[in-house]
Amino acid sequence: MHESWKPFLAEEFSKPYFQSLSKFLHEAYASKDVFPAKTQVFRAFTTDLDAVKVVILGQDPYHTPGAAHGLAFSVPNSQPIPPSLVNIYKEIDTEYGQHANPTGNLSAWQKQGVLLLNNVLTVEAHRAGSHRGKGWEVFTEATVRHLNNRCKHLVFMLWGRDARSKRALINPEKHLILESAHPSPLSARSGFFGNNHFRLANEFLAAHAMPEIIW
Repeated sequence: MHESWKPFLAEEFSKPYFQSLSKFLHEAYASKDVFPAKTQVFRAFTTDLDAVKVVILGQDPYHTPGAAHGLAFSVPNSQPIPPSLVNIYKEIDTEYGQHANPTGNLSAWQKQGVLLLNNVLTVEAHRAGSHRGKGWEVFTEATVRHLNNRCKHLVFMLWGRDARSKRALINPEKHLILESAHPSPLSARSGFFGNNHFRLANEFLAAHAMPEIIW
């Protein structure tokens, strides 16, 4: 984890809800296949807090072996590009002509200040949503509040019901909030395609004298 996050994380880790979550995770990792690997659960928090420009909220990690590596929507270079990310790339192609990433690994976005944060940070193998309601939602709500209070001129991309539920935590007078359907094949044609979020994000960053993201 990056040093800039440590005071916030130390405070959250000491709270009763997170201690209960930690107990659950200890037992889950000991008895079941859980993703991502323990060492990658907090990988999103290796992003320098003071360098964050865009926040993309996902749901929970990919639940197939080898796919989840701690960044929302992202997969390691060796993995095929998941359907939701295929649709994200299609939208970028519509807006910019082409996307920059040759694989499904979004580490290049992270390096530019994109925080790729899932609503729930762990999942049991082949059981999507299996770690919901265990405490992660409380943690990610606290994270969004912290970002809202600590940072200026962020872009929040809220795709789908889980992400959009965080809207009330964000001050629209300080930050840009972009909402749409989720990029999943089940919902992408219900408002994700054509949302123009990547161009709108860059226009907002440029207007506040910040470097644009190379999507």
